[in-house]
Amino acid sequence: MRETTTTVRGGARLRPVRPAGWWCDLLLLTALVGLTVALATDHLFGIDRAVADWADAHRPAAAYWVARVLNLIGQGTPLALLAAALGVLLAVRLRSVRPVLPPVVAFVLTLLTIGPLKVWTARPAPTASIKEPFLPPERTLPLFQHDLPVGYAQSYPSGHVAGAMVWYGVLALLLAPLLRTVGRRMPRPLVTAVWLVPTLVLLCTTTYLGWHWLTDSVAGLLLGLLLDRLLRRFPWDDLPLPGRLRHRDRPFTSDA
Repeated sequence: MRETTTTVRGGARLRPVRPAGWWCDLLLLTALVGLTVALATDHLFGIDRAVADWADAHRPAAAYWVARVLNLIGQGTPLALLAAALGVLLAVRLRSVRPVLPPVVAFVLTLLTIGPLKVWTARPAPTASIKEPFLPPERTLPLFQHDLPVGYAQSYPSGHVAGAMVWYGVLALLLAPLLRTVGRRMPRPLVTAVWLVPTLVLLCTTTYLGWHWLTDSVAGLLLGLLLDRLLRRFPWDDLPLPGRLRHRDRPFTSDA
């Protein structure tokens, strides 16, 4: 399927993404739905249990604390605040309101997707058998346990992984033009690393620490990739602005 530039309201055009084409988005969505259906029908529990048991048996104190420290890079609220700060800084330097749009849209998008999915799927974390609500081990695996308090059944998908994919993508989107304002250029491999490496670290650490099942983390990765592609398509430089903001209307994206 070939991706074409699509016209939206006000003459704005969707930006190209890599790999090009909506087929990739459809593939990610299909994989996420398929994984959810598999878990809902009591499949893949053996893999989740085997990975969790291996992690429990190979978690010395030093490795535990290294994983805890590395996991701090995925805290959603600090990442959102950092993205907002970069957006404001770039907006001031360019005298344009447009750089603040990605953090705002990303916040709304994550708010409307990750949290509601967690509540709807109602899956406990692996640790739910050793701390409150102290479930039998076999009961920590299934989805849709709506009889549990909401706070004890929000493991699927991993919000750390999905949120990191979104927020580090926004940071990469803003860092490249911010560096250009001081005469520096951010190489594309570095942009990709800023976006991808922290997410993979979080996928590994949340699973290793027993905070999420492996399939929770994989689902978070699929959802995060899908949301990131949607954000990358946004025509940030072309979205119509109210008349009173048009004196602060200047493009900022790296391909502008």
